[in-house]
Amino acid sequence: MKKTIFMDKYPVHSFEVLKSEINQTTVAELAEYFRDKIEAHPIATNIAIFDHYRHTKNIDGEINPEIKDAQNVVFCFGQAIPNSKILAVRPRSIGISELEDKFIIDFLEAPKEKIQELMSQWTKALKI
Repeated sequence: MKKTIFMDKYPVHSFEVLKSEINQTTVAELAEYFRDKIEAHPIATNIAIFDHYRHTKNIDGEINPEIKDAQNVVFCFGQAIPNSKILAVRPRSIGISELEDKFIIDFLEAPKEKIQELMSQWTKALKI
């Protein structure tokens, strides 16, 4: 897992894994893996799986030619609304990109350390 600061302000955690190192063979299978983890969690709520690749292609948007597929798993851990600003960091999203020989999983750093660690555990558990 690698942490970078995207666009000089967004802390993003990334995990690159070779296709040969995991059981899942498609972005859709990876999205289902995360959806299953979310649905099994006592607080998390699955919202949607967004096909970002298809959306961008349908509007003739620009897609890096190395990216073969890209989806976001959208979900929320929110169990309280202590102020209005918490809504700006919810819901969460895990981005899954497919390249020729690997998958890349990216997500924005969570405001709560416990949630951040959980998302990291789910992601790292993919590797066989």
